[in-house]
Amino acid sequence: MDFDATLILMGLPVAFVLGWFASRLDLRQLRLENRQAPKAYFRGLNFLLNEQQDQAIDAFIEAVQNDPDTSELHFALGNLFRRRGEYQRAVRVHQHLLSRGDISADDRHRAQHGLALDYLKAGLLDRAEAALLQLEGTRFEAEARLALLANYERSRDWAMAAEVAQKLETADQGSFAGRRAHYLCEQAASLAAADNRAQAQQVLTQAIALAPTMARARLDLALLQFNSGEPAGALATVLDAMVAAPSAVALMAQPLRQYAQACGTPDAALGPLKAAYASMPALDVLEAIVALERNRAASEDTARDWYVRHLEKQPSLVAAAQWIAGEKLEHEQFHPQVQRALDHAVKPLKRYRCAACGFEAQQHFWHCPGCQAWDSYPPRRVEEL
Repeated sequence: MDFDATLILMGLPVAFVLGWFASRLDLRQLRLENRQAPKAYFRGLNFLLNEQQDQAIDAFIEAVQNDPDTSELHFALGNLFRRRGEYQRAVRVHQHLLSRGDISADDRHRAQHGLALDYLKAGLLDRAEAALLQLEGTRFEAEARLALLANYERSRDWAMAAEVAQKLETADQGSFAGRRAHYLCEQAASLAAADNRAQAQQVLTQAIALAPTMARARLDLALLQFNSGEPAGALATVLDAMVAAPSAVALMAQPLRQYAQACGTPDAALGPLKAAYASMPALDVLEAIVALERNRAASEDTARDWYVRHLEKQPSLVAAAQWIAGEKLEHEQFHPQVQRALDHAVKPLKRYRCAACGFEAQQHFWHCPGCQAWDSYPPRRVEEL
């Protein structure tokens, strides 16, 4: 027993020394890892600031390997993958964060938001919708609803888009009345295409009540009335639209001319168009006036004089080309070639241009096909901007 006790007493200092050395080794290893992780992290930030995303990703991956419990590194890595279009890798990063049981509720919501954005960018709209709906009641709720709104617009689910827009407006996220009116117009267009004109007219009436100063609903209603054999009703609707949305008169000029001529009352359109042109000259209004004047007893020269009046007010290559088209030139044999060159030159000037992204189109869009913005196309041609 004395021998055993002596061995125990001798072994205690040895065990203490070994334990001390082991703790020192652990501390040294921990310090080494802590030094390596921030170094890789800052190196990644440096690459990111210099727009060297490949090197930044490599540095962040190294930092994550050195310290796999750091959620911020995972978020940075996931965002980088998404920006580079590597959506599958971004999804894996955010799914890994969601699978962890040691992150806070806020970080879990943040990872859920990141995952939803990954799905949106990848075009997986159903998965994106499911992920965004899980963010209701979190601090990402407003952002999730805006993303849901864009998602429903992209998939042309106008009823759900209207519901989300109503929630955003109720939550004081801005006014969405105009956008909701556009959704109703889109639904009315689908109903009209299915030959359900009565219901389409009811929906357009709701859109007018929701956004009284918006031109689209009245113009769509007028077109629906005209196609239903009611030119007089269409004419009255466009005349109301000119009063409700005077800034968009240029878009109403040609429909107004068409409906007035169909009714056999061109003067019903000519007077309002001349008044609108006097207050705000526009190429589309000018063209409608010239067309109406040509159909009256007035001579061709009288109708074309409107182009000269327009040129006196403002320089316009479009108006000049239209005027020259009816003129007799000194070398008339070259007129077709000259006219063809002028028409080619003015073609880009007749386009509409999105004020948000600059996308140009021959026709006016209420919803930009380039950037998906609403009401971003001014109702005037490029030459008039």
